[in-house]
Amino acid sequence: MAKKTVEDLRDLSGARVFVRVDFNVPLEEGRITDDTRIAAALPTLRRLIAGKAKVVLASHLGRPKKGPDPAFSLRPAAARLSELLGQPVAMAGDCVGPEVKKMAAALAGGDVLMLENVRFHKEEEANDPDFAGRLIADTGATVFVNDAFGSAHRAHASTEGISHHVDTSVAGLLMEKELRYLGMALEGKERPFVAILGGAKVSDKIQVIESLLPRVDALLIGGGMAYTFLRAGGAATGKSLVEEDKLDLARGLMSKAAGKIHLPVDHVVASAFKEDAERRTLPANEVPEGWMGLDIGPATARAFAGEVKRARIVLWNGPMGVFEMKPFAEGTLAIARALAESEGTTVVGGGDSVAAITQMGLADRIDHVSTGGGASLEFLAGEPLPGVACLQDK
Repeated sequence: MAKKTVEDLRDLSGARVFVRVDFNVPLEEGRITDDTRIAAALPTLRRLIAGKAKVVLASHLGRPKKGPDPAFSLRPAAARLSELLGQPVAMAGDCVGPEVKKMAAALAGGDVLMLENVRFHKEEEANDPDFAGRLIADTGATVFVNDAFGSAHRAHASTEGISHHVDTSVAGLLMEKELRYLGMALEGKERPFVAILGGAKVSDKIQVIESLLPRVDALLIGGGMAYTFLRAGGAATGKSLVEEDKLDLARGLMSKAAGKIHLPVDHVVASAFKEDAERRTLPANEVPEGWMGLDIGPATARAFAGEVKRARIVLWNGPMGVFEMKPFAEGTLAIARALAESEGTTVVGGGDSVAAITQMGLADRIDHVSTGGGASLEFLAGEPLPGVACLQDK
């Protein structure tokens, strides 16, 4: 997966560079509530600005269904980027068209132009070649830099199609970092290698499990998906989330895991899926009739933390319980603390896993916090990412 990056570009001065970033940030009443993805793009943008490139940025935001919609405008992202860079960021009213041509032509070396949401055009998600060509023709770009790892699993016009309209397509520094750290996990050269998977459903992570099993020394499973494995092993699971149609699959995975799969030994169960429900901590094979498991228990948290402590590399994707409800967040928080204290290489991906790390102020103690949930899962499952495959190899 070694790809050329912006560091391999020479003579950037005056070159117009089209950079696909991932500024799909959360908004509340037009205000950005988490600028992590914008901040993650800064190393690439500063490298280009320092080289006096003329920088044109493109991104999507949300899922606008009926064309242009002010609620999905990238103007707040452009304003926040301007603050972070300490320089003006021009904002276009569209991503193609006469205004874009005029604004792009007026750029001087080191200037930055933000295009409006590419998903305001249905041709973006269709990866329409004509639209991809217009993105290049109207901006006058001669170089494509993809720094949007979170969208790299999608073959869209601005993530893959555009590469067919320029001679130079390279990775940004964030993209390079994502590929390097996730690649380390897939290579499995550092031992022991421990992976921790959580979340609701086994079906969401079947391919990841199958891809990781030959590579890891231990695969720790928590969250709702653990109950499908527990039921497959004959445990009573009450009203816990179980995918009945995946029981045979779970048995098969356990059979070929050769003892690598570690399931919860205790859990926090509740009488209802509510924050104020009655709850108990019980052995993992005990769930009272009508109750449900909503978090791993303290013994499991200690056991999992022990596996993390001895690991040379740890990969974590998915919460250990219903993290959004405080009484059932402790298992996830315990894993976050264990990774922060680890002396090995730590890689975290997935929305709730990242949220736990960030909420506890531990993000700076993790070697790599991935910006791409779906993209990281597909990468770990061994799937080719269109937005990566289109970039030039080293």
